[in-house]
Amino acid sequence: MKFVSKYKFSLIGIIVGAIAGFAYYRFVGCSGGSCPITSHPLNSAAYGALLGALLFTNFKKEKSDDKGLNDKNRSDS
Repeated sequence: MKFVSKYKFSLIGIIVGAIAGFAYYRFVGCSGGSCPITSHPLNSAAYGALLGALLFTNFKKEKSDDKGLNDKNRSDS
């Protein structure tokens, strides 16, 4: 359960991206087979999952390593 809570935005991004990739294949993709990504549903879903994971990972809040230092506490040296 720690894995899911730690990577929840990435996992959501993978799911949303895979669905969007498959939808792109279904409604827009090329039928001739000349497009390497959109000619097969698995390729489109995998590419969408990758992009979704990368996009949704940006929404994760990073912990601040500031340790309470602000402009007053920093030295000007």
